[in-house]
Amino acid sequence: MPPAADPCPPSAVSHGVGLVGLAGLALWAMVARHYGMNGPNAGFAAVVACGLPMVLWSLLVDKVHRNASTGIDWQASPRRLRAVLDISLVKVAGLWATWLAIAIFYCLARWYWNGNYRYSMDLFMDAAPWLLLFSFPYVAWLDRRLVEPRDATYAFGQWVIGGAAGKPDMAQVANHARAWAVKGFFLAFMLSIVPGNFASIVDWRLDHAFANPVSLAAFLIAVMFMIDVCMATVGYLLTCKPLDSHIRSANPLLAGWVAALICYPPFVLMGGGGPLDYHAGGAEWDVWTQGHRALQWLLGGWLVLLTAIYAWATVVFGIRFSNLTHRGILTHGPYRWSRHPAYLSKNLFWWFSALPFLTVSGSLTDMVRNCAMLAITNAVYYWRARTEEAHLSTDSAYRAYSDWMERNAPVPRLFAWMTGRGRKAEPALNPAE
Repeated sequence: MPPAADPCPPSAVSHGVGLVGLAGLALWAMVARHYGMNGPNAGFAAVVACGLPMVLWSLLVDKVHRNASTGIDWQASPRRLRAVLDISLVKVAGLWATWLAIAIFYCLARWYWNGNYRYSMDLFMDAAPWLLLFSFPYVAWLDRRLVEPRDATYAFGQWVIGGAAGKPDMAQVANHARAWAVKGFFLAFMLSIVPGNFASIVDWRLDHAFANPVSLAAFLIAVMFMIDVCMATVGYLLTCKPLDSHIRSANPLLAGWVAALICYPPFVLMGGGGPLDYHAGGAEWDVWTQGHRALQWLLGGWLVLLTAIYAWATVVFGIRFSNLTHRGILTHGPYRWSRHPAYLSKNLFWWFSALPFLTVSGSLTDMVRNCAMLAITNAVYYWRARTEEAHLSTDSAYRAYSDWMERNAPVPRLFAWMTGRGRKAEPALNPAE
């Protein structure tokens, strides 16, 4: 335990918000299993089931709407609508132009209209009229209470309208564009994989799950991935100032975007047949442990633990999870052990599940190649960590957290001891991304 004279900096999110979201998701999963509700809409309902309790906890217990970082002054009398009407109209123009640009991108990218992505597109088309209808009342309501309503959305609206609205702040325009690019790309992806992940848990027969160590590990790992996917989707959906979950900034570094996007479809390099595929001539851990029950329990339990840490690293974000963005600095949960527990656990999981140094083909070439490709994949995640650290380090709160981790956290200190390079061996990362 760190000394009392060196306390960990406070976290932007409380423990409670993630726990109530997890409870809501667990309750809905049990209901869905009982009634056999395994369709896509049941999967989306799981997102709502974990998101709604987190919103209520955030507002009623944590009272996040009163945080100064929201930019909202609840004490002052709201401005008259006439006083903010011009500003609100410019912001709505900016929002509509943003949504139109994202819609055009979806239309141009053919993959969004096939397979799992089609469900995301259907949801967006159903939601579009309601977004257009309620955008102005919401923006006007918020502008009447914001300390400074001329934000990044306003700057983007100025840029869209042109000279009639004044000269825009181009740094704010760029930040708005990056933030919505993150949301447009990743929300569509997350929504596309929610139904399948949730249905797998609903359809899983418990008698099969408890039949042997391999089946039990597979079931528990699937549960962890379902939790991660649902909780992360909530984060992409709920980016708004009244919940203090808005995007403060999106990563401005091109290297950060490249490192992140090559880990996700359709740009993913690590998938089957991709240039970084590390499965050539190989097999998963269950093949190599056949007939060795004790080893199955040991390795299966280790893989479940790694997946649990990975899911926990998402749960603690509450309603703020997102790649490539800064939405507040986390210092609790697994982020008190490591600056990047999700990356660390994920990469360890791949080594122990794929066992790339073993091949069913018996080929030394496959073994060397698989190990090399997985090592390069690890390097990609290290690259992501470095670019995210460079982005977040512009915030003094993150710098204070990073310094505290170097002095106290077990994983950074272990890396420092192993490398003999002092306490700067581990890249600083708190994936408010």
